[in-house]
Amino acid sequence: MRRIQWNIRVISEVLNFPKLAVFFFGKVQGIRSPYEGSTASDLVDDFHGTMDDYMALCESEREQPEIAYKGILNVRLGPKLHRNAAIYAITRQQSLNSFIKSAVLEKLNRQHT
Repeated sequence: MRRIQWNIRVISEVLNFPKLAVFFFGKVQGIRSPYEGSTASDLVDDFHGTMDDYMALCESEREQPEIAYKGILNVRLGPKLHRNAAIYAITRQQSLNSFIKSAVLEKLNRQHT
């Protein structure tokens, strides 16, 4: 079987498993197919197989892979920064969401120029 190239950002977490755990599973955000295994090696192998199958399916159906970003973001600012941002937005007749969006766009535009 030909292995298809794919790029994905994997976010790892430290997990504590009970000593009797005999089955592990994972899920890639934005992809509906979970992967599983009874050993770490099985889990990694199934992850690669799941991703290869998913990318082959996208290729055969001429579809772009799913994207995990939906446009909704929960930002933890801390109380003082939250208050200051809200006041800033209010004094400019903006919603807090609109202010944060414009601030992010401004920062990204500065990096690209």
